[in-house]
Amino acid sequence: MDEIKLHFEVSGDDFTRAGEASGEVKRVLKEIWFSSAVIRNVSIAMYEGEINMVIHAGGGEIDVEISPECISMVLADHGPGIENVELAMQEGYSTAPDNVRCLGFGAGMGLPNIKKYTDEMDIQTELGVGTTITLKVYNQ
Repeated sequence: MDEIKLHFEVSGDDFTRAGEASGEVKRVLKEIWFSSAVIRNVSIAMYEGEINMVIHAGGGEIDVEISPECISMVLADHGPGIENVELAMQEGYSTAPDNVRCLGFGAGMGLPNIKKYTDEMDIQTELGVGTTITLKVYNQ
């Protein structure tokens, strides 16, 4: 298998389209016969990242590289940045507004779930500039 590269634009404040990128990656991974465990982990991590982009950052971009050994995802936005990454990594901590919580989102599980379902997670964030999260799931 040759390396596959995919690029997605994530629309901000559009909950109806949130999940399209993770759904497309899931479809591609199924087509090239990755294990169900790898597909599940990638899908959950990407979906959580997409939702965070919609809720907190006004959208962003996701670049995915798929090789036989690893699925690498880079989620980048130009949102407000994460003020306290350590606090944001705690289950249940959320800065989502009430209107988002009324939709069933913003429970404070996004970043913890991303970490749980990936083999590597790196967060680079700068207040007022944006956040880039690099994720890797290895094909084991």
